[in-house]
Amino acid sequence: MLTIKQKQLLDYIKNYYEKEMLFPTFDEMKNNLSIKSKSGIYKLLSSLEEKGFIKKTPHKARALELLTTNKSSTNTLETDIPFLGRIAAGNPIEAITGSFEQISVPNYLINNRDEHFTLEVNGESMIDEGIFDGDIVVIKKAQQAHTGDIVVALIDGNEVTLKKFRSFKNSIALEPANKNYKTRIFGEGRVKIQGLLVGLIRKFK
Repeated sequence: MLTIKQKQLLDYIKNYYEKEMLFPTFDEMKNNLSIKSKSGIYKLLSSLEEKGFIKKTPHKARALELLTTNKSSTNTLETDIPFLGRIAAGNPIEAITGSFEQISVPNYLINNRDEHFTLEVNGESMIDEGIFDGDIVVIKKAQQAHTGDIVVALIDGNEVTLKKFRSFKNSIALEPANKNYKTRIFGEGRVKIQGLLVGLIRKFK
């Protein structure tokens, strides 16, 4: 199981090698992942080595080896990303509680340029968009949204909800997709975007 940063680095190394037939330098890896220090890259490489994805040779530039003995390294269908708990698709609930749990999601729902997380939907205010109570939504981390996007929104710093975003000159509307719920309007500064909906996972009983 890889963290987001470990997965991003491993994908970058693989893609770089496929194109250049050699491995990237520490500086190239650092710049690609927007990590400030080489020590951060070293720690990520050490973690990948411990998990059996790569092998590195000390004191040599570009001295890496991709390993295929780790079964996870050949699984290109899914990626493990963080599961952060429940989110209201109805009346807003308390801010999302962090969790160390992870969920495997299909790779076609995400990309290695952005960070993602998952949430469990609690409520029925988005059912007309096909989002039901108990669904797992896949969210791309973002701080900005366009009108019509379905977003994870933080309200007044302590409420989190999943709604359709609509921007006006001096206010923001969070719209449900269920006629039994009302649109909520907020003034400037009260709503912060946490992420954009990019996918959905549903379990059938």
